[in-house]
Amino acid sequence: MKILIVNGPNLNLLGTREPEIYGTTSMEDYLQELRQEFVQDEILYYQSNIEGELINKIQEDDFDALVVNFGAFTHYSYALADCLKNIRKPKIEVHISNIYKREEFRQKSVTATYTDAILSGFGMKGYRLALLHLLH
Repeated sequence: MKILIVNGPNLNLLGTREPEIYGTTSMEDYLQELRQEFVQDEILYYQSNIEGELINKIQEDDFDALVVNFGAFTHYSYALADCLKNIRKPKIEVHISNIYKREEFRQKSVTATYTDAILSGFGMKGYRLALLHLLH
């Protein structure tokens, strides 16, 4: 199976950005671990700080399932929500921190409505849990 992981703004800073919230592991290091664990599957990765680029990547439609972490866009991007609404493949939203223990504006996801599941608060392991669900 080919799974696309799409990360939004500032997630390129994982490992150094607010380590008390997001941990000290970079996304590149974690992707390497995931690819070693799920060798029979293809794990693609894309990150952008630009909303339209995220939409363009998802609309390329070159994957079997989708894992998204749109960061701050999660809370107000109706454009990304509309994009997900039109994707007819399995998709899971991941949040590294527990968004329900954060600031009030972070407790609402406008994109989650158009995903099959949401994982919040499992740290980087949320990506692994999403992959396990999608693959089994």
